[in-house]
Amino acid sequence: MSYQQIRERLGQGARLLLDGAIGTELQRRGVPMDPHSWCGAATLGNDAVLTGIHLDYIHAGADVITANTYASSRLMLTGAGLADRVAEINRRAVDAALAAREQAAAGRDILVAGSLSHMVPMQAGRADYDPKRRPSNQQTADAFGELATLLREAGVDLLLLEMMYDPELARLARDAALATGLPTWYGLSARRLDDGRVVAYDLSAETPLDAVSELADHDGIDVAGVMHTGSDLVAEALDGLRRHFHGPLMVYPDGGYFEMPDWQFVDVIAPERFEQYAREWFSAGVQIIGGCCGLTVAHIEAAARARSAVEEIASE
Repeated sequence: MSYQQIRERLGQGARLLLDGAIGTELQRRGVPMDPHSWCGAATLGNDAVLTGIHLDYIHAGADVITANTYASSRLMLTGAGLADRVAEINRRAVDAALAAREQAAAGRDILVAGSLSHMVPMQAGRADYDPKRRPSNQQTADAFGELATLLREAGVDLLLLEMMYDPELARLARDAALATGLPTWYGLSARRLDDGRVVAYDLSAETPLDAVSELADHDGIDVAGVMHTGSDLVAEALDGLRRHFHGPLMVYPDGGYFEMPDWQFVDVIAPERFEQYAREWFSAGVQIIGGCCGLTVAHIEAAARARSAVEEIASE
Protein backbone atom coordinates (compact mmCIF):
# COMPACT_ATOMS: atom_id res chain seq x y z
CA MET A 1 0.00 0.00 0.00
CA SER A 2 1.33 3.42 -0.90
CA TYR A 3 1.46 6.29 1.56
CA GLN A 4 -1.13 8.10 -0.53
CA GLN A 5 -3.55 5.23 0.03
CA ILE A 6 -2.95 5.45 3.78
CA ARG A 7 -3.60 9.19 3.66
CA GLU A 8 -6.85 8.59 1.82
CA ARG A 9 -7.91 5.91 4.30
CA LEU A 10 -7.20 8.24 7.20
CA GLY A 11 -9.27 10.91 5.50
CA GLN A 12 -12.13 8.42 5.40
CA GLY A 13 -11.82 7.74 9.13
CA ALA A 14 -9.78 4.52 9.09
CA ARG A 15 -8.19 3.33 12.34
CA LEU A 16 -4.57 2.14 12.16
CA LEU A 17 -2.09 0.56 14.55
CA LEU A 18 1.41 1.88 15.11
CA ASP A 19 4.00 -0.48 16.57
CA GLY A 20 5.26 -0.51 20.15
CA ALA A 21 8.59 0.45 21.69
CA ILE A 22 11.82 -0.39 19.87
CA GLY A 23 14.64 0.83 22.12
CA THR A 24 13.18 -0.51 25.36
CA GLU A 25 12.16 -3.73 23.61
CA LEU A 26 15.77 -4.24 22.56
CA GLN A 27 16.78 -3.80 26.20
CA ARG A 28 13.99 -6.12 27.38
CA ARG A 29 15.33 -8.80 25.02
CA GLY A 30 18.82 -8.55 26.46
CA VAL A 31 20.55 -6.04 24.17
CA PRO A 32 22.72 -3.65 26.23
CA MET A 33 22.10 0.07 25.94
CA ASP A 34 24.97 2.47 25.28
CA PRO A 35 25.79 5.06 28.01
CA HIS A 36 26.17 7.78 25.37
CA SER A 37 23.68 6.94 22.62
CA TRP A 38 21.09 4.83 24.47
CA CYS A 39 19.63 2.52 21.77
CA GLY A 40 21.35 4.31 18.89
CA ALA A 41 24.39 2.05 18.85
CA ALA A 42 22.34 -1.08 19.51
CA THR A 43 21.57 -1.60 15.84
CA LEU A 44 25.15 -2.78 15.27
CA GLY A 45 25.29 -6.52 15.68
CA ASN A 46 21.57 -6.81 16.38
CA ASP A 47 20.04 -6.52 12.91
CA ALA A 48 18.27 -9.87 13.24
CA VAL A 49 16.91 -8.98 16.68
CA LEU A 50 15.50 -5.76 15.28
CA THR A 51 13.87 -7.54 12.36
CA GLY A 52 12.35 -10.00 14.82
CA ILE A 53 10.91 -7.17 16.92
CA HIS A 54 9.41 -5.52 13.85
CA LEU A 55 7.92 -8.84 12.71
CA ASP A 56 6.38 -9.42 16.13
CA TYR A 57 4.68 -6.04 15.95
CA ILE A 58 3.43 -6.74 12.43
CA HIS A 59 1.99 -10.07 13.57
CA ALA A 60 0.35 -8.24 16.51
CA GLY A 61 -1.45 -6.04 13.99
CA ALA A 62 0.78 -3.03 13.41
CA ASP A 63 0.20 -1.18 10.14
CA VAL A 64 3.23 1.07 10.67
CA ILE A 65 6.61 -0.05 12.05
CA THR A 66 9.34 2.33 13.17
CA ALA A 67 13.06 1.99 12.46
CA ASN A 68 15.46 2.11 15.41
CA THR A 69 16.71 5.63 14.64
CA TYR A 70 15.34 7.60 17.60
CA ALA A 71 18.81 8.04 19.11
CA SER A 72 21.03 7.65 16.06
CA SER A 73 21.75 11.22 15.00
CA ARG A 74 25.37 12.34 14.85
CA LEU A 75 24.77 14.22 18.12
CA MET A 76 24.22 10.94 19.95
CA LEU A 77 26.54 8.57 18.09
CA THR A 78 29.59 10.84 18.36
CA GLY A 79 29.71 10.34 22.13
CA ALA A 80 29.67 6.59 21.56
CA GLY A 81 32.70 6.86 19.26
CA LEU A 82 30.60 6.10 16.19
CA ALA A 83 30.66 9.40 14.31
CA ASP A 84 32.15 7.68 11.28
CA ARG A 85 29.32 5.12 11.19
CA VAL A 86 26.26 7.38 11.31
CA ALA A 87 25.18 6.55 7.76
CA GLU A 88 25.79 2.81 8.21
CA ILE A 89 23.89 2.57 11.49
CA ASN A 90 20.84 4.36 10.16
CA ARG A 91 20.84 2.39 6.92
CA ARG A 92 21.02 -0.89 8.84
CA ALA A 93 18.21 0.19 11.15
CA VAL A 94 15.95 0.93 8.19
CA ASP A 95 17.04 -2.24 6.41
CA ALA A 96 16.02 -4.29 9.47
CA ALA A 97 12.52 -2.81 9.29
CA LEU A 98 12.29 -3.26 5.52
CA ALA A 99 13.36 -6.89 5.93
CA ALA A 100 10.53 -7.48 8.39
CA ARG A 101 8.04 -6.00 5.96
CA GLU A 102 9.32 -8.31 3.21
CA GLN A 103 9.05 -11.35 5.49
CA ALA A 104 5.55 -10.52 6.74
CA ALA A 105 2.61 -12.60 5.65
CA ALA A 106 1.41 -11.95 2.12
CA GLY A 107 -1.37 -9.44 1.86
CA ARG A 108 -0.22 -7.22 4.71
CA ASP A 109 0.47 -3.62 3.65
CA ILE A 110 3.00 -2.14 6.06
CA LEU A 111 4.54 1.32 6.15
CA VAL A 112 8.04 1.91 7.53
CA ALA A 113 8.60 5.10 9.50
CA GLY A 114 11.94 6.68 10.23
CA SER A 115 12.13 7.94 13.80
CA LEU A 116 13.49 11.46 14.25
CA SER A 117 13.65 12.73 17.82
CA HIS A 118 15.30 15.86 19.19
CA MET A 119 17.42 13.82 21.61
CA VAL A 120 20.72 15.45 22.52
CA PRO A 121 23.36 14.21 25.04
CA MET A 122 21.77 13.33 28.37
CA GLN A 123 22.86 13.22 31.98
CA ALA A 124 23.84 9.79 33.28
CA GLY A 125 21.17 8.17 35.40
CA ARG A 126 18.59 10.81 34.55
CA ALA A 127 15.89 11.53 31.99
CA ASP A 128 16.91 15.04 31.00
CA TYR A 129 19.54 16.69 28.85
CA ASP A 130 23.01 17.62 30.00
CA PRO A 131 23.05 21.45 29.74
CA LYS A 132 26.86 21.42 29.55
CA ARG A 133 26.78 19.32 26.39
CA ARG A 134 23.82 20.83 24.58
CA PRO A 135 24.95 21.55 21.01
CA SER A 136 24.44 24.85 19.25
CA ASN A 137 21.35 25.37 17.14
CA GLN A 138 23.46 25.14 14.01
CA GLN A 139 25.05 21.85 15.07
CA THR A 140 21.61 20.53 15.95
CA ALA A 141 20.03 21.62 12.68
CA ASP A 142 22.89 20.05 10.72
CA ALA A 143 22.59 16.75 12.60
CA PHE A 144 18.82 16.58 12.25
CA GLY A 145 19.05 17.47 8.57
CA GLU A 146 21.65 14.76 8.02
CA LEU A 147 19.55 12.13 9.77
CA ALA A 148 16.36 13.05 7.94
CA THR A 149 18.16 12.84 4.61
CA LEU A 150 19.72 9.48 5.49
CA LEU A 151 16.32 8.08 6.40
CA ARG A 152 14.79 9.26 3.13
CA GLU A 153 17.65 7.75 1.14
CA ALA A 154 17.35 4.46 3.07
CA GLY A 155 13.76 4.10 1.89
CA VAL A 156 11.37 4.99 4.74
CA ASP A 157 7.79 5.88 3.81
CA LEU A 158 7.40 8.68 6.33
CA LEU A 159 9.19 10.47 9.14
CA LEU A 160 7.90 10.18 12.70
CA LEU A 161 8.87 13.11 14.92
CA GLU A 162 9.03 11.53 18.35
CA MET A 163 8.91 13.10 21.80
CA MET A 164 8.71 16.74 20.82
CA TYR A 165 8.76 18.77 24.04
CA ASP A 166 11.49 21.40 23.75
CA PRO A 167 10.04 24.08 21.43
CA GLU A 168 13.39 25.19 20.03
CA LEU A 169 14.65 21.67 19.34
CA ALA A 170 11.24 20.54 18.11
CA ARG A 171 11.16 23.31 15.52
CA LEU A 172 14.59 22.28 14.23
CA ALA A 173 13.53 18.62 14.01
CA ARG A 174 10.26 19.49 12.31
CA ASP A 175 11.94 21.71 9.73
CA ALA A 176 14.55 19.04 8.99
CA ALA A 177 11.83 16.45 8.41
CA LEU A 178 9.72 18.69 6.18
CA ALA A 179 12.75 19.66 4.10
CA THR A 180 13.01 16.06 2.87
CA GLY A 181 9.57 16.24 1.26
CA LEU A 182 8.53 13.05 3.08
CA PRO A 183 5.16 12.80 4.84
CA THR A 184 5.69 13.74 8.49
CA TRP A 185 3.87 12.74 11.68
CA TYR A 186 4.36 14.77 14.85
CA GLY A 187 4.36 13.30 18.37
CA LEU A 188 4.55 15.58 21.42
CA SER A 189 5.14 14.55 25.04
CA ALA A 190 3.53 15.90 28.22
CA ARG A 191 3.80 15.66 32.00
CA ARG A 192 1.72 16.75 34.97
CA LEU A 193 2.99 19.30 37.48
CA ASP A 194 2.37 18.98 41.21
CA ASP A 195 -0.39 21.58 40.92
CA GLY A 196 -2.22 19.42 38.38
CA ARG A 197 -1.40 21.36 35.22
CA VAL A 198 -0.41 19.42 32.10
CA VAL A 199 2.64 20.92 30.38
CA ALA A 200 5.25 19.82 27.84
CA TYR A 201 7.46 17.01 29.11
CA ASP A 202 10.51 19.34 29.35
CA LEU A 203 12.02 18.61 32.79
CA SER A 204 14.15 21.76 32.80
CA ALA A 205 11.23 24.20 32.59
CA GLU A 206 7.46 24.48 32.91
CA THR A 207 6.97 24.77 29.17
CA PRO A 208 3.34 25.36 28.20
CA LEU A 209 1.87 22.55 26.15
CA ASP A 210 0.74 25.10 23.57
CA ALA A 211 4.40 25.88 22.82
CA VAL A 212 4.90 22.45 21.30
CA SER A 213 1.32 21.82 20.17
CA GLU A 214 1.34 24.83 17.87
CA LEU A 215 4.33 23.44 15.96
CA ALA A 216 2.05 20.71 14.57
CA ASP A 217 0.01 23.36 12.77
CA HIS A 218 2.13 23.37 9.62
CA ASP A 219 1.73 22.23 6.02
CA GLY A 220 3.32 18.83 5.64
CA ILE A 221 2.33 17.52 9.08
CA ASP A 222 -0.22 14.86 8.15
CA VAL A 223 -0.79 13.34 11.60
CA ALA A 224 -0.13 14.60 15.13
CA GLY A 225 -0.53 13.07 18.53
CA VAL A 226 0.65 12.35 22.05
CA MET A 227 3.52 9.99 22.85
CA HIS A 228 5.87 9.14 25.73
CA THR A 229 3.15 10.29 28.10
CA GLY A 230 1.24 8.37 30.74
CA SER A 231 -2.05 6.92 29.53
CA ASP A 232 -3.89 8.86 32.22
CA LEU A 233 -2.63 12.17 30.75
CA VAL A 234 -3.35 11.45 27.11
CA ALA A 235 -6.89 12.84 26.97
CA GLU A 236 -5.86 16.19 28.47
CA ALA A 237 -2.81 16.45 26.23
CA LEU A 238 -4.97 15.69 23.18
CA ASP A 239 -7.33 18.50 24.17
CA GLY A 240 -4.37 20.89 24.07
CA LEU A 241 -3.21 19.55 20.73
CA ARG A 242 -6.68 19.83 19.20
CA ARG A 243 -6.55 23.60 19.66
CA HIS A 244 -3.82 23.74 17.02
CA PHE A 245 -4.11 20.61 14.87
CA HIS A 246 -7.23 19.44 13.10
CA GLY A 247 -6.03 16.39 11.17
CA PRO A 248 -5.85 12.70 12.12
CA LEU A 249 -4.74 12.08 15.72
CA MET A 250 -2.48 9.38 17.12
CA VAL A 251 -1.61 8.13 20.60
CA TYR A 252 1.33 6.02 21.77
CA PRO A 253 1.90 6.33 25.54
CA ASP A 254 4.70 4.90 27.66
CA GLY A 255 5.01 2.89 30.86
CA GLY A 256 7.85 3.04 33.40
CA TYR A 257 10.61 5.62 33.48
CA PHE A 258 14.09 6.35 32.10
CA GLU A 259 17.43 6.53 33.88
CA MET A 260 20.00 7.02 31.11
CA PRO A 261 20.86 4.61 29.56
CA ASP A 262 18.34 2.08 30.85
CA TRP A 263 14.58 1.95 30.95
CA GLN A 264 13.00 1.02 34.27
CA PHE A 265 10.05 -1.30 33.67
CA VAL A 266 8.19 -0.13 36.78
CA ASP A 267 4.40 0.16 36.97
CA VAL A 268 4.01 -0.49 33.25
CA ILE A 269 0.33 -0.39 32.37
CA ALA A 270 -1.19 -3.87 32.01
CA PRO A 271 -2.23 -4.78 28.46
CA GLU A 272 -5.81 -5.28 29.65
CA ARG A 273 -5.96 -1.74 31.05
CA PHE A 274 -4.28 -0.40 27.93
CA GLU A 275 -7.00 -2.07 25.87
CA GLN A 276 -9.64 -0.15 27.83
CA TYR A 277 -7.84 3.13 27.20
CA ALA A 278 -7.43 2.29 23.52
CA ARG A 279 -11.17 1.70 23.18
CA GLU A 280 -11.80 5.10 24.76
CA TRP A 281 -9.29 6.83 22.47
CA PHE A 282 -10.63 5.20 19.31
CA SER A 283 -14.17 6.07 20.37
CA ALA A 284 -13.09 9.69 20.95
CA GLY A 285 -11.81 10.00 17.38
CA VAL A 286 -8.15 8.96 17.64
CA GLN A 287 -7.24 7.10 14.47
CA ILE A 288 -3.76 5.70 15.19
CA ILE A 289 -2.69 3.91 18.38
CA GLY A 290 0.64 2.38 19.28
CA GLY A 291 2.99 2.10 22.23
CA CYS A 292 6.09 3.96 23.37
CA CYS A 293 8.84 3.13 25.87
CA GLY A 294 8.07 0.17 28.09
CA LEU A 295 5.11 -1.06 26.06
CA THR A 296 5.37 -4.39 24.30
CA VAL A 297 3.90 -6.66 21.65
CA ALA A 298 1.16 -7.60 24.13
CA HIS A 299 0.06 -3.95 24.24
CA ILE A 300 -0.23 -3.75 20.45
CA GLU A 301 -2.27 -6.96 20.49
CA ALA A 302 -4.49 -5.24 23.07
CA ALA A 303 -4.86 -2.20 20.82
CA ALA A 304 -5.83 -4.51 17.95
CA ARG A 305 -8.58 -6.02 20.10
CA ALA A 306 -9.77 -2.53 21.01
CA ARG A 307 -9.92 -1.53 17.35
CA SER A 308 -11.92 -4.62 16.46
CA ALA A 309 -14.37 -3.98 19.29
CA VAL A 310 -14.92 -0.33 18.34
CA GLU A 311 -15.34 -1.17 14.67
CA GLU A 312 -17.81 -3.91 15.45
CA ILE A 313 -19.93 -1.49 17.46
CA ALA A 314 -19.69 1.11 14.69
CA SER A 315 -20.93 -1.41 12.13
CA GLU A 316 -24.06 -2.32 14.07
